[in-house]
Amino acid sequence: MFRIGSGAGFSGDRVDAPQSVVAAIAAAGEGGALIFETLGERTLALGHIAKRQDSARGYEPLLEDLLEPVLADCVKAGITIVGNFGQANPQAAAAAIQSVADRLGLGALKIAVVTGDDLVGQLDLGVAERWDGDGRLPDIEGEVIAINAYVGAAPIAEAIMAGAQVVVTGRVADPALALGPLVAHFGWSWDDLDLIAAGTLVGHLLECGSQVSGGFFADPGFKDVPNPANIGFPIAEVSADGSFVVTKAEGTGGLVDLRTVKEQLLYEIHDPAAYLTPDVTLDITGVELEQVGANRVRVTGARGRAAPPQLKATVSYFGDWLGEAEISYAGANALARARLAITTINERIMRRALPVRHRADIVGTVSAFDSDNGNLLLDYSDAGAGDYRVRFAFGASSQRDVERAVQEVNALYCCGPAGGGGVRVSVRPRVRTLSYLVPREIVASSFHFAGSAQ
Repeated sequence: MFRIGSGAGFSGDRVDAPQSVVAAIAAAGEGGALIFETLGERTLALGHIAKRQDSARGYEPLLEDLLEPVLADCVKAGITIVGNFGQANPQAAAAAIQSVADRLGLGALKIAVVTGDDLVGQLDLGVAERWDGDGRLPDIEGEVIAINAYVGAAPIAEAIMAGAQVVVTGRVADPALALGPLVAHFGWSWDDLDLIAAGTLVGHLLECGSQVSGGFFADPGFKDVPNPANIGFPIAEVSADGSFVVTKAEGTGGLVDLRTVKEQLLYEIHDPAAYLTPDVTLDITGVELEQVGANRVRVTGARGRAAPPQLKATVSYFGDWLGEAEISYAGANALARARLAITTINERIMRRALPVRHRADIVGTVSAFDSDNGNLLLDYSDAGAGDYRVRFAFGASSQRDVERAVQEVNALYCCGPAGGGGVRVSVRPRVRTLSYLVPREIVASSFHFAGSAQ
């Protein structure tokens, strides 16, 4: 039996969630792994931007907050930590982790850094094959920020087998975070595609953290989830034959049942018979689920075929500029005043001939007149009372044109309908991504221990 727990499902997840997971795995006394999935396409691009601004940054901003409470317990219990929290700068993340270890008096840790996902300078976008799912998106026009391939689990497994206590990665396929420790622990052959598929499925169910244990699931009265404020992040108890049980720590909130597991099982699955990953083509059409106890679901039946001949790569680049502005209208006739605000802005954009794309939305709430404790919001049933937030969005290639459009919303304070207030504005560059398919031979993934020669 090998236990893998999820410590995070995205960048910005709950920083105290890993503590109950680690306690549960450590209590079993058999080691295990704790994985952190904190990397999305946009997150990675923001990491590259942060690294440009400061060469010591570019990794998960919450890294220290996530690891400091659990690092000592993981080292003591023999729980390997694996995370893509390296983002655009895995080497700097490894240094930050060692700094945490130093503060905790743990001494030098064996921290492995996985490399090879960065393809800047290695991929000719002029001839590269665009992934057909992005076929209708516009071509790249702005400056390229980063090009990152989705790396498989092999370097993670190799690092753990070489003694790594922590494995830091950049862009790897999300399921690889769990598959790597499983291959290392059980000694699975990469040619045993059903076992590799089973390990990939473990990773797929854990990769979004609490989504499989009741998060992003609750719908009061239809799908009730107990104590979501203390939701327990998932733990997979994996057997050598690839079967496993999804569960969570005792005493935590949340829910693991057939419904939560089914929802995550189908999450982002484009073809249930052919879920493409760098390590295997996963077939979930024969997967069987069985509720074997409270908050315990057994999963069997994953099947695998050969991995696809190409790897996916994400190209991040600067797009246009996005401006957002909001203003509130409340009280009698508020909806009509909100609509007049939209008409006024539309006419102002035309009058000034501002070359911006724009839209507006009216959001109905009871925010303007509610108390600080939210009692009116909880008890309120009269949808026609009149309290509206108008949101404007503007897009253009020119920052100055977007700033001019946003300024027109600010001018509604005096030039617009009666009673407008609470204006909030922002203008920022928009990061865009496109997916490409790249030959495997140009992606040379490997690992090295932090502090060693690369």
